Amino acid sequence: MFRFEDPIYLYLLVLIPLLALIRFVTVRQQKRRLRKFGDPALLKGLMPDVSVWRPAAKFWLLEAALALLVVMAARPQMGTKISHEKRTGIETIIAMDISNSMLAEDVVPSRLDRSKMMVENLVENFNNDKIGLIVFAGEAFVQLPITSDYVSAKMFLNSIDPSMIVTQGTDIAAAINMAMHSFTQQEGIGKAIIVITDGEDHEGSALEVAKEAKKAGMRVFVLGVGSAKGSPIPIPGTNDYMKDNTGNTVMSALNEEMCKQVAEAGGGAYIHVDNNSNAQEQLDSELDKLAKKETSTTIYSDYDEQFQAFGIIVLLLLIAEVCLLEIKNPLLKGKSLFRKNKKAAVLLLLLLATLTTNAQTDRRHIRQGNKHYRSGNYAEAEVAYRKGAEKNPRNPQAAYNLGNALMVQKKDSAAVQQFEAAAKLETNPRRKFMSYHNMGVVCQIHKMYGEAIEAYKSALRLNPNDDETRYNLALCKRQLQKQQQNKDKNENNKDKNKNDKDKQKQKQDQQKKNQQKQKDDQNKMSKDNAEQLLNAAIQQEKNTQQRMKKAMQQPGRRKLQKNW
Repeated sequence: MFRFEDPIYLYLLVLIPLLALIRFVTVRQQKRRLRKFGDPALLKGLMPDVSVWRPAAKFWLLEAALALLVVMAARPQMGTKISHEKRTGIETIIAMDISNSMLAEDVVPSRLDRSKMMVENLVENFNNDKIGLIVFAGEAFVQLPITSDYVSAKMFLNSIDPSMIVTQGTDIAAAINMAMHSFTQQEGIGKAIIVITDGEDHEGSALEVAKEAKKAGMRVFVLGVGSAKGSPIPIPGTNDYMKDNTGNTVMSALNEEMCKQVAEAGGGAYIHVDNNSNAQEQLDSELDKLAKKETSTTIYSDYDEQFQAFGIIVLLLLIAEVCLLEIKNPLLKGKSLFRKNKKAAVLLLLLLATLTTNAQTDRRHIRQGNKHYRSGNYAEAEVAYRKGAEKNPRNPQAAYNLGNALMVQKKDSAAVQQFEAAAKLETNPRRKFMSYHNMGVVCQIHKMYGEAIEAYKSALRLNPNDDETRYNLALCKRQLQKQQQNKDKNENNKDKNKNDKDKQKQKQDQQKKNQQKQKDDQNKMSKDNAEQLLNAAIQQEKNTQQRMKKAMQQPGRRKLQKNW
């Protein structure tokens, strides 16, 4: 299907007949003036080098070039027809666990890579179904809104990484809850939530949310990835493994029992992903049981810009107009290009036009993303920007705009990565400044004041007069100072508690020495004195034990946090 992206410019084509009319009137006046000098046939003999067709040919060459320039301004595009197709299928939301525990290698090559392979195979088997993608760790967000665009779904898989989410951990309940609100409002169609995880639910309440999904007519399927024996979690870029707050190496194991309970509560099934093909067959069998309903799906084609072909033709027309003289060329007497070889000239132009190939540029995707972004459709804008970045990874504008779309959706870790890429690639000082500035804003929101300060400093090197950046820099320095003071205060409290414990220990040691001394002197003391001293020591020991028991019953100062 052929279309124009900006058809309003086609109104300029009115200039073509208007200029032709002006030329027609001008030529008639010119002929009228020549008749006043004498007979036209006689005048033609007096002007042997004057050509009748050359001025007209030059004019029409310019007219054609002008018309094609107008067409170029209207942005001609070629693509398949946009259609609304009726499809019979289901809606599926895939919630993929991307916590640090998914980096464990008890499943080759890793739990996360195996999950990606599973999703890719699942998407390939979909035909008339709609699919959405959610990633989660300590929090969850929509990576791909529900759609029939399977190509975008596969493209998003390549960019999934645990670093996309700052808050680590595993909150399955948040993922299921977000999936419940990500389906369309259509009733009577089968809706499936597929949770791919290793089952380390640190937040709880997953069973309750799964039951709510079942009541709402959705089915929760859980794909367990990993082994029950457990495996250490490698730290990317190092040869070390992740440790907990007590300094012990974390051993992450698949919690099959919890996965089965969640699947049962959600009215679905639990499948252990040990062999991709077997798990795929089981999952397809379960999804086939869901009710299918006819849905209306809008199919959008990717239109390719075709202005390059028109640009080449315009260039050739202008070259021909310049080379073509208004008078006859003495070297080409007896040869007429516009009488005998008209067909050859037309065929030559058509041949040049067919030699141009369709060109798909990353700028088209960026313009589409900008439209979605201005209208508030940030998820669609993200998809368009990612396509532009996929088309041309060296385009800094695509990276910068993608960072903005991610930041608006609070996908802060991924946004920082895009801003860093844009800052490295960008040559435009303004956008490079904004990349560093936005990086600082994201870091400041997450109280990463040291990183924010460095980003703001880099921004001010490009634009020292920006008041907002200078204010944010000063604020971050002040907050960093307070943060450091609070840290020092906490350390002092820890030292104080440690000193109190040391004093208590010294006191206990002194008591033990006194008791030993009393024992040594018991032989020299009378029986009555020995009994009195013994009773006093026993009472003192009881008091000490009561104080220690009371101290142990007090709540701890800090709760260990799991970041895997």
